[in-house]
Amino acid sequence: MTKKIFCKKFNEELDAMSVPPMPGPKGIELMNTVSDKAWKEWRSHQTTLINEKHLDMSDAKDRKWLIDEMDKFFNNEDYEQASGFKALT
Repeated sequence: MTKKIFCKKFNEELDAMSVPPMPGPKGIELMNTVSDKAWKEWRSHQTTLINEKHLDMSDAKDRKWLIDEMDKFFNNEDYEQASGFKALT
């Protein structure tokens, strides 16, 4: 049986991630507050941002910016949208 958590992104009980999505306390926090569904949506959006903004993940400034955007995404705040991206409908 899949563990359930109350997802702060979708404000409902959903399937939890099976492992922390990143190391350290931040990974544990995300695993306890963000559903697997929300994490998958973020990963897709993150990839779009990295590509469109030409982010360098070896650059601490770019990594910090992306983490800040991730926090906004999961907290349902205004977060950076990819300007050249059009979702399929």
